Amino acid sequence: MLNSLFRLDENGSNVRTEIIAGLTTFLTMSYIIFVNPAILSTTGMDHGAVFVATCLAAAIGSFVMAFVANYPIGMAPGMGLNAFFAFTVVGAMGYTWQQALGAVFISGCIFIVLTVTGIRSWLIAGVPKSLRCAIGAGIGLFLAIIALSNAEVVVASQATKVTLGNLHSPHALLAVFGFLLIAVLDALRVRGAILIGILAVTVVSIALGLSPFHGIVAAPPSIAPTLFKLDIAGALHGGFAHVILVFVLVEVFDATGTLMGVARRAGLLEGDRYKGLGRALFADSIAIFCGSLLGTSSTTAYVESASGVQAGGRTGLTALTVGVLFLLALLVSPFAGAVPAYAVAPALLYVAGLMLRELLDVDWSDVTEATPAALTALAMPFTYSIATGLAFGFISYAVLKLFTGRAKEVHPAAWVVAVLFVTRYIFFPS
Repeated sequence: MLNSLFRLDENGSNVRTEIIAGLTTFLTMSYIIFVNPAILSTTGMDHGAVFVATCLAAAIGSFVMAFVANYPIGMAPGMGLNAFFAFTVVGAMGYTWQQALGAVFISGCIFIVLTVTGIRSWLIAGVPKSLRCAIGAGIGLFLAIIALSNAEVVVASQATKVTLGNLHSPHALLAVFGFLLIAVLDALRVRGAILIGILAVTVVSIALGLSPFHGIVAAPPSIAPTLFKLDIAGALHGGFAHVILVFVLVEVFDATGTLMGVARRAGLLEGDRYKGLGRALFADSIAIFCGSLLGTSSTTAYVESASGVQAGGRTGLTALTVGVLFLLALLVSPFAGAVPAYAVAPALLYVAGLMLRELLDVDWSDVTEATPAALTALAMPFTYSIATGLAFGFISYAVLKLFTGRAKEVHPAAWVVAVLFVTRYIFFPS
């Protein structure tokens, strides 16, 4: 049945290989079940409910990817978008988490329309490579400053804005230990290095009496505090337009790039075309929609799925395995509640470092490409806003190309995005 459903023979795979690949992918991305609740709970959302929503959104997204697209790609709430949700939209801009969920819902609906109509492909083609790379790197820097702050390695300073924290504090020391452990394990190619780092810091923290311990396994907590709690009407407020725009743009670039990259590694190419990519994009869109209803930030394809592909995963059975394992993870909610912010910080910082690799592909010899890329990446952490980084990047790119006589190099999609951001600053400057 599985062979027929997922066309295993046709893709040169078998059940055993696919299940091992799914387990491998799960181990490399399961850190999100601890990281996402830790981030979103800073907005006032119930930690237990977000934990359940995270697991369910990941499972549903992976199931949709398995049965609709037959792709070996795991889905879960995305890193970067959860930080934008919590620290920018709610923390800095002052909106409620219910309104932020409404924005995710609306972006999911827009995402579905963009995918079905083909506009998504037009947007991707219209954004220059330099900005696509800078967006990934900028989100990495944004995660890095959050991580260093949570670890108390970087603290506020009246004189210098930020400064080095107290490295003698147990929180900072444990975070440093966790980061180095993750880096060493990953260098040794140990599967689940990030997850092991989070668990190790949490266990030591519990042993030292710094974190409460209420057991490991129990029935999942109630999802009621976040289920269907989105405020769509509030998200339709005029000032929310650019928030929705940012959600859509990051979802488009992040998910599409991941899907195409992992599909290429899995050999899902027919000439120059990706086999079943349209269905995979649609599955990704549906996952965002479902996640907002459950009570979590945007769900997206995980680049960690490449580890499962490396282990032999070629079909949706890999994604199905990932989804089943996320459902089983619902039983570890007591332990998830014991994971402190400084145990999550090493994971955030390490992922941030990996995302900085994107800057290698920027054409630094061309000022009209390099300057917007640099502005995009630098503005995100220094303004504490992914939205601002995107705005600075698109606007500066359009202006530099226009006034250097190279306006023809700017795709209509890039002009549209730049104009939307300029309009935002004119009518909603605060």
